[in-house]
Amino acid sequence: MAIRCLRARALSSVAARGVLGQSRREPRLVLGIETSCDDTAAAVVGETGRVLGEALHSQKETHLKAGGIIPPVAQRLHREHLDRVVQEAMDNSGVSLNELTAIATTIKPGLALSLQVGLEYSLKLIEQYKKPFIPIHHMEAHALTIRMLQLVEFPFLVLLISGGHSLLAVARGVDDFILLGQTLDEAPGDTLDKVARRLSLRNHPACCTMSGGEAIEYLARMGNRLRVEITQPMSRHLDCDFSFSGLRNQVNQIIMKKEKEEAGIQDGQLLSCVNDIAAAVQHTVAVHLAKRTHRAILFCKKENLLPQSNPALVVSGGVASNKYIIKILQIVTEANGFSLNCPPPKLCTDNGIMIAWNGIERLRAGIGVLHNPKAIRYEPKAPLGINLSEQVGKAALKVPYLKLKI
Repeated sequence: MAIRCLRARALSSVAARGVLGQSRREPRLVLGIETSCDDTAAAVVGETGRVLGEALHSQKETHLKAGGIIPPVAQRLHREHLDRVVQEAMDNSGVSLNELTAIATTIKPGLALSLQVGLEYSLKLIEQYKKPFIPIHHMEAHALTIRMLQLVEFPFLVLLISGGHSLLAVARGVDDFILLGQTLDEAPGDTLDKVARRLSLRNHPACCTMSGGEAIEYLARMGNRLRVEITQPMSRHLDCDFSFSGLRNQVNQIIMKKEKEEAGIQDGQLLSCVNDIAAAVQHTVAVHLAKRTHRAILFCKKENLLPQSNPALVVSGGVASNKYIIKILQIVTEANGFSLNCPPPKLCTDNGIMIAWNGIERLRAGIGVLHNPKAIRYEPKAPLGINLSEQVGKAALKVPYLKLKI
């Protein structure tokens, strides 16, 4: 089945901007606010999925220079920019805060200092404008974004992969998830960023403005993964959990060996084999994700968790922007009769649109809409759904061989 990576009618800011008469045709309007990590984002979305206005301030350049996200710095930048970002989204939407149906904000999971900024700001808005508040689980928002763009009915399988998270779950409803597996250590995006940092890719002339994951994907196109041998993580564990820290340790050892072989290389200089390492790392991450996803598909079939006709896999989160990983996953979905559904890259990374849409979904379902949110707290760590990962491990399903090569 063909992959459905949408370029999204709903993303057109031209269609979304500024005409008040158009906005009033939307039965419900939600302002979404996102500050879970290092992007300050806001958007106004209507019940039909139309994006009326959006704005985002990225902290990427600041954290690239620092070599990683520093929570107090992220918090300060959120505080400096959040009011402007929300005002810009509202201005672009052509509606006033009084016309909103509700305000939705990420409260879990994420960096505590970042979540705090968004929640405190939102509670002040709610108090001032007397609007209902919809607290949002960040991973739930990623999982449901695809439904803003196309009709993907519950239940469906979802793979969420980002810089801070990786998990496999069955989405049975707006707030009804069955967790099949998750990372045991670090997330794939975090691993790619750390490998890029260890390879000094910021010093590569073509990669100096890219995130670590972007740089790995870019250089991997010019590399030969077969020149670097990396052992596949958790190959003996017949479950759907992920592990990437061992992979990163392997790569660190490879880099140290190559540095010794290339005598005279200075700190910060690029190895001659940097493209090959990037290609091998990207492929290993992709195959690890694909094999765990394949096992999740087999478990869902065994337990009858998904419809027999037109079952769907949704892939979202920042790492879903990696085209190589998506192509490897497509091999798995095509072999199992699944459709592969992926939001456009703009909606895979953190954004206010997905938070506002999650608010719309919850409004429709009448779930989690608070009229007195004073007791609400942010939660840096928060599970998603009912955890069946132990049962998946006990099933010990063997994944049949697929040629995961493109």
